[in-house]
Amino acid sequence: MIKITDTVRYIGVDDKTIDLFESQYTVPNGISYNSYVILDEKVCVMDTVDARFTDEWMENLLRELEGRSVDYLVISHMEPDHAASIDALCEKFPEMRLIGNEKTFKILGQFYEEDYSRRFVTVGEGDTLTLGAHTLSFYMAPMVHWPEVMVTYDSADKILFSADGFGKFGALDTEEDWACEARRYYFNIVGKYGAQVQALLKKAATLDIAIICPLHGPILSENLGYYIEKYDIWSSYRPEDEGVFVTCASIHGNTKKAALLLCDMLRERGVKVAFADICRDDMAEAVEDAFRYDRIVFCAASYDGGVFAPMADFLTHLKSKTFRERKAFIVENGSWGPTAARTIKNALAEMKDITVCDPVVTIRSSVKEDTVKALEELADVIANS
Repeated sequence: MIKITDTVRYIGVDDKTIDLFESQYTVPNGISYNSYVILDEKVCVMDTVDARFTDEWMENLLRELEGRSVDYLVISHMEPDHAASIDALCEKFPEMRLIGNEKTFKILGQFYEEDYSRRFVTVGEGDTLTLGAHTLSFYMAPMVHWPEVMVTYDSADKILFSADGFGKFGALDTEEDWACEARRYYFNIVGKYGAQVQALLKKAATLDIAIICPLHGPILSENLGYYIEKYDIWSSYRPEDEGVFVTCASIHGNTKKAALLLCDMLRERGVKVAFADICRDDMAEAVEDAFRYDRIVFCAASYDGGVFAPMADFLTHLKSKTFRERKAFIVENGSWGPTAARTIKNALAEMKDITVCDPVVTIRSSVKEDTVKALEELADVIANS
């Protein structure tokens, strides 16, 4: 078991059996459901776990309690991967009080038939709870990424219990770079709510934080400035890296051939390039890379008077995550009536501060000498933009 401090212990679980997180995101290295217990004069549990792991989590908790009872459960977030074991804990400890805000308890009543209202302790912005040596302060974080979310600060050990903030995909025993899977997690799950994350970061800046305990991913205790800087960049929609993300939705391979040629041309010009075949590659990773780089190229076939469906789907994902403030370039393919470029432009016009740059390259069925020349010209423009 992970010992965070002398009196704060990790009691969460790793999920390595899940196929899709939230039924849509691939998690090849699984995911952790983090929960913590503070052992003081009063015992306080910080969140629960997914229902499939209630028994394992309960064993972890009881081992740390060594016969003690739980006095409080702080509910940071009511999503079922964190709150599905509340009823089991309430049954085990009938005198335990539930700490949440008004929105927490409204949503709790939607998930559970049992009336827990006699246990409610409703807190608001800046309210505190003293456990003994530990004093917990509560800060509201609405829409990061549900309306009831709140974070908790423990002044004794300088711990920020950050709810879904600073989380990442991957079980805790996975050895991998934090930023990659944290970035994919952030933009796909929290990314729409950048303004709200910025507001939370301003609150966090007033606290003396030594440890960040998120609800997914590793406990962060070193170089916190690095993680906070990443969140500041991501939530303000600034590009993280100079480079070009080339996306492609090709039906028979001709559009993809052009996209890959363009990638080679850009690399020859010293440009950092990332590429995704939207038809086959992970959509969540494509969303991540779209936000990561300062320029993006949409290469797509025309289809049914619009654009090939995988590219339309990608554009829908970008809009829903508040994609903004990027330079965009377009390569379309159409054998008789090219419509992809017009459709892509219309979709991008619904997003904020997207600059669609000329030239638009139009392929007529397959890549020929004139296509290569047009791609070379486009590569020059992109490289110098």
